[in-house]
Amino acid sequence: MKNPAQIRVLAIASAGGHWVQLRRLRPAWDGCQTIYVSTSESRRNEVINVAREEGTALPSFHGVIEASRWDKFKLLKQLLQVTKILLKERPDIVISTGAAPGFFALKIGKLLGARTIWIDSIANTEELSLSGKKAGGCADLWLTQWKHLAASGSNQKQPRYKGSVI
Repeated sequence: MKNPAQIRVLAIASAGGHWVQLRRLRPAWDGCQTIYVSTSESRRNEVINVAREEGTALPSFHGVIEASRWDKFKLLKQLLQVTKILLKERPDIVISTGAAPGFFALKIGKLLGARTIWIDSIANTEELSLSGKKAGGCADLWLTQWKHLAASGSNQKQPRYKGSVI
């Protein structure tokens, strides 16, 4: 078992609500080597300033292009950027709250041997997010914050509910 200081956690999310939710989970990986990835380069200063204020180790940060399913070229570019980051950083754990960059990171991270965690967005109250539906199949841990969206019994094609965490 690795010492927490040796564990490399790649935390990745699109800007906006996905990012806010991911950052609220930050205490879960305190003491680990953290690599953040977002679609907003301005988030770099945020993570560095928070680390300085708290007196913790400065995390790494990478920005990737913003993309959606309506722009296939940008999605391809985002996939290549995320792949390059994963090959460079070689995280032990990949965690995401969404959307497209998190989906790509979980898929590629899993291929590279990382443990993967997907936490579906709290905003998706009636159904799982599209990214969540796609990423859930490769996640070692797939969570939803809505009990009625969780798996019942041993259904592995749906997320688990462990409480509303963010």
